[in-house]
Amino acid sequence: MQSFYLDQLRQQAADSPQPYLEFLRVPSMSLGIYRLPTGGEDRQSPHQQDEVYYVLAGKARLQLGDEIHPVLPGGLLFVPAHAGHKFIEIEEDLELLVFFAPAEGG
Repeated sequence: MQSFYLDQLRQQAADSPQPYLEFLRVPSMSLGIYRLPTGGEDRQSPHQQDEVYYVLAGKARLQLGDEIHPVLPGGLLFVPAHAGHKFIEIEEDLELLVFFAPAEGG
């Protein structure tokens, strides 16, 4: 059993120089916090895993193939494996709880 507290994880992510802070990895899934600043550029490429984002804070849009989706606090965004996607038009610092299944890179 492992337990995590979102406030502590968010602070660790804010203190990290990297945009992604992974905090759990088991074979079936991995979890992390992904942060992008206002006006920032999302440089991620398609993943081999299914992915869910839970929007903790910020305002942006998610480009998923040819579709554009709003990104607002409280939103849940599913991105299937191998799908090209990126966050665009980041109007407010973006903070996302990220779930990969199976574990990213695994």
